[in-house]
Amino acid sequence: MIKYNLVCKKCDLTFDSWFSSSNEYEKLKKKNLLNCHNCNSTHVQKNLMAPKLINNNQKIRHGQKLKKLQKIKETIKDYQKFIKKNFRYVGDDFAYEARSIHYNNKKEKNIYGQASKEDLKELNAEGIETQIIPWIEDKNN
Repeated sequence: MIKYNLVCKKCDLTFDSWFSSSNEYEKLKKKNLLNCHNCNSTHVQKNLMAPKLINNNQKIRHGQKLKKLQKIKETIKDYQKFIKKNFRYVGDDFAYEARSIHYNNKKEKNIYGQASKEDLKELNAEGIETQIIPWIEDKNN
């Protein structure tokens, strides 16, 4: 895939368009199949474009972002391990189990599972505290 910045010679609109290859652009241009989405003119041409070059500072910043993301992922995995070890998994029955614990004054309070946003809103309205925790599905987790 290649992206070109195009300009309409009739209305001076500039816009980007993707093509499967530079040859594909040329074929469409020869057949007058390229048109401006503003004025429908077929007088559309490639505009001057500067290549995107990545300097060393950008590479360093990108590397730093990747390290931060990896650290966040590891923290989430640590939380998941703690939860799996100390909480009972109730699956899709989370809302039912949370209500059962709350209204029946059960001593068990450590559960985790799935609930819809609507279920969570209802639980919160009933005074049942819940937390949403990001979950990473991982074979090694």
